[in-house]
Amino acid sequence: MKSNKEKKEDVEIDKPKKSALRENVEAIVIAIILALFIRTFIVQAFKIPSGSMKTTLLVGDHILVNKFIYGVKLPFLGTTIIPVKDPKRGDIVVFQFPEDPSKDFIKRVIGVSGDVIEMRDKQLYVNQQKAEENFSIYTDTKILPKEIQPRDNFGPITVPKDSLFVMGDNRDHSYDSRFWGFVNLSALRGEAFVIYWSWNSDNNDSIINYVRWNRLGKLIK
Repeated sequence: MKSNKEKKEDVEIDKPKKSALRENVEAIVIAIILALFIRTFIVQAFKIPSGSMKTTLLVGDHILVNKFIYGVKLPFLGTTIIPVKDPKRGDIVVFQFPEDPSKDFIKRVIGVSGDVIEMRDKQLYVNQQKAEENFSIYTDTKILPKEIQPRDNFGPITVPKDSLFVMGDNRDHSYDSRFWGFVNLSALRGEAFVIYWSWNSDNNDSIINYVRWNRLGKLIK
């Protein structure tokens, strides 16, 4: 008659073991699921393709976007199931472009629900108060009347409920809410918070200078 120790050893010997292939496949599947979860709900990487946010963000900057900060949303639907906080003026946000949701845009929040936005000869006013900005730039000395286009003269217009008015920091070269309207909160991807890589394809110096080393790890403000 076998002792309890011998029976335990029999069980351990007879227990089938996972093959190395199965273990590797399971590890890969778990890693993919974890990566998709992080990308969907926590953080996502984006690349800056245009100069509309100069000089805050440059072409070739690679950024990370906090997707959790404005609440947990259902994938594809955009419905917030766990609210965290609302966007505020000055936030730099990534969102689905209202005219083509397959594209992502990045701009700065200028107005939130209820704000009155106006541009007078390139000067921004929010709620009838002159906006004090240290991030916006204007590179074109011409001032266009609103009858031609709304770039330099716009509004006043009130931001509707659950919406944002956004603009690029490079004011004379940004296609933003002045032209196509408001961003619904459901279209938000998240808030940009750090530059993790920056590549200068226009560099004419040594190969080392293709990387903008001084921008790596820079917090976005």
